[in-house]
Amino acid sequence: MTVHDNAVPPIVVITGATATGKTDLAMTLADRMPVQLISVDSAMVYRQMDVGTAKPTAEERRRYPHALVDIRDPSEAYTVAEFVADADREVRQARAAGRVPVLVGGTMMYLKAFRDGLDDLPATTPAVRAAIAAEAATLGWPALHAELTAIDPVAAAGIHPNNPQRLARALEVHRMTGRPLSAFWGTAMTAAQRHACPVTEFWVDVADRAELHARIALRLERMFAAGFVAEVAALRDRGDLTPTLPSLRAVGYRQVWQYLDGALPAEELHARVLAATRGLARRQYTWLRAWAHTLQRVSGHDTTRAVDLLCQLAFP
Repeated sequence: MTVHDNAVPPIVVITGATATGKTDLAMTLADRMPVQLISVDSAMVYRQMDVGTAKPTAEERRRYPHALVDIRDPSEAYTVAEFVADADREVRQARAAGRVPVLVGGTMMYLKAFRDGLDDLPATTPAVRAAIAAEAATLGWPALHAELTAIDPVAAAGIHPNNPQRLARALEVHRMTGRPLSAFWGTAMTAAQRHACPVTEFWVDVADRAELHARIALRLERMFAAGFVAEVAALRDRGDLTPTLPSLRAVGYRQVWQYLDGALPAEELHARVLAATRGLARRQYTWLRAWAHTLQRVSGHDTTRAVDLLCQLAFP
């Protein structure tokens, strides 16, 4: 199938919960269409984290290149804003090369930021960030939440006093600009506006929750058999990483690190990783249900039939 010359090809999004077959569907689509695959996965951005992220194999990535995979060391942070900037760049490059950009993955915060855009918030400085952290250590986050309530009651109403990251960011914006965070809301441009083309989104789903749990369990068995524990041990042995880093807070990695530290018994490891992965799937489904009116649902059972439907809907 080809895109009509007089049509403006869309940006295609393939998302869904973990273990539903998103990557397989995207690679099957790449056999049919001139596409550029762009990963939407906050763990796959990290090098040396292959087994536990279910990253496509080296051979699969040779045949089906994925942008935004292996672009950071596990010691480095990678923000939502960086993802949007990088994904926008990859979309522009794909379109300039005559290829259809296909975003594939299940990091819903990344996807939301890409599709809806980010408000044009000012950058902070290390000094401002350190000052707020020092005040929090002395006064406590509830006191800083009371300060935010006086400065910006609209933003404060949506930020829990025990959410230090969002609370600190709201205070940073005010201290950098003298303006409340809520004054910057509504300035974002959607992906369709930024790229002047439609965005067609697909939800890869399975029959029911029991099947999803079975898929998750099978994939975990394969991960452990493929050396997941050894992979985390190698990261731990580097000596420069800690379990508080964003990379190592990823589902599975956190639990295996606890096991290697002796804080989690071996007989509990598999069950803990399984429970954490199921929890991730529940959170993903919460996002997906909220977006259901904008998503075209396709089956994760038969990738060939799913791609047929995807092509019909995205490229009529």
